[in-house]
Amino acid sequence: MERQKLIDVVAIVGPTASGKTALSIKMAKAFDGEIINGDSMQVYKGLDIGTAKIRPEEMEGIPHHLLSFKEPDESFSVAEYQRLARQKIKEIHSRRKLPIIVGGTGLYIQAVLYDFQFTGEKADKEARKKYYEELAKIGPEAMHKKLAALDPETAKKIHPNNTRRVIRALELIELHGVSRQSEELNRGNIPLYNHFIIGMNIDREELYRRINERVDLMMEQGLLEEVRSLWKKNIRNVQSVQAIGYKELYDYLDGKISLEEAVEQIKQNSRRYAKRQMTYFRNKMDVQWIGNDWESIIKMSKFFYNKEGN
Repeated sequence: MERQKLIDVVAIVGPTASGKTALSIKMAKAFDGEIINGDSMQVYKGLDIGTAKIRPEEMEGIPHHLLSFKEPDESFSVAEYQRLARQKIKEIHSRRKLPIIVGGTGLYIQAVLYDFQFTGEKADKEARKKYYEELAKIGPEAMHKKLAALDPETAKKIHPNNTRRVIRALELIELHGVSRQSEELNRGNIPLYNHFIIGMNIDREELYRRINERVDLMMEQGLLEEVRSLWKKNIRNVQSVQAIGYKELYDYLDGKISLEEAVEQIKQNSRRYAKRQMTYFRNKMDVQWIGNDWESIIKMSKFFYNKEGN
């Protein structure tokens, strides 16, 4: 008799270069699943190498959703992701498959699994454009100081280099008269699905080694050419090209730094981002941490299915 699934949604989280993609394919094949992208930058067309987007030949026939559907000059919000991902979960359930969300953007995944509500879900495109243009002129430190003058408590929680969050916080103040902190109070804690979150727990030294190797491989695979194609189209001051790997190579193409400096900055910023990811997952989400081994997942299968098989 067919086993009855007890889990509505599985999420695989972890820092960049921790092995989430490979594990997701194994899980989807073992538990009859379909995969939903949980990375905020993999939604963009043309941002493939730098976001470590899975290639079609690596999918092994597993359906993947919410990849490469936004133009690189379009904005994209967590509220929009929340709506689309929940829609995909519903569709996958209708096919009696297991939705598996895979990615490193913790807020996106958390917003889908829990009763999160957002103030002013529809961002004002003109306001966002204005702030990105200002960012290009004065830099992240000055933008962060601007936020600190308006909302010091929120500014304390956001790193100056996290320009997307800085700009979002400024947008909220300008458009809705509320701070980022006020918005966070509207985020629910009630789970909407019977979900199970698996986290990739990799030794820090090993993780940093993988990150450095991945960046070198990305350069070999043509990351510079990928970025140059966006740069030549004059795609600037938008969300997509603020991603790690793109902003640093834009600085190189603009003549601000050498290629060697850009590559080293990509590695350094990727390591810092991985650290922030782990902090978020550990503090904000109920994660079952595993090593990079398939046997750990097999042992967890009892959580996914009715043990009596009925």
